[in-house]
Amino acid sequence: MSILWDQPATLIDLDGTAPFIGSLRGCTRHFAAFTAAAKADARILLSQPVARAGRRTRTWLLNPDEIADLATALTTAG
Repeated sequence: MSILWDQPATLIDLDGTAPFIGSLRGCTRHFAAFTAAAKADARILLSQPVARAGRRTRTWLLNPDEIADLATALTTAG
């Protein structure tokens, strides 16, 4: 999945807490600080849809496992 780190995004929590609005990088960093329970309820709403493996259509929403992969990539990239 190739996503621009600086694109606007919104980190939402299915528990109903206030969303975090910022860049994808900021949302991913915010997600990394969550507890395991909060991570399970988190999603990122993108400003531009992205193609994902195994899907025929592009999507606007990233699931917790995908956000965790981005957080790992962000940490290893420095």
